[in-house]
Amino acid sequence: MTLSRRLAAEALGSALLFATVIGSGLMAERLAGGNMAVALLGNTLATAAMRFVLITMLGPVSATQFNPAVTLVLTLRGELSWREAGLIWPR
Repeated sequence: MTLSRRLAAEALGSALLFATVIGSGLMAERLAGGNMAVALLGNTLATAAMRFVLITMLGPVSATQFNPAVTLVLTLRGELSWREAGLIWPR
């Protein structure tokens, strides 16, 4: 897999995850009727579901799972070069 493809998958996954977190937070707040616990639960479930979908679809391409801690661990284990980690980390 080329580095540009991996970076594109990482950027796409990060953007979709960001949009999901913001969108589900706004919708949960509107639909919860002032009950912050319900809003937080709705936001958490939507974010977890989207993260699962993104990891399932893009994980084999990006290999970083959209988490800086996972990127660091993969780099320390030698499965990802420091150069690649440096390019992926800002996302």
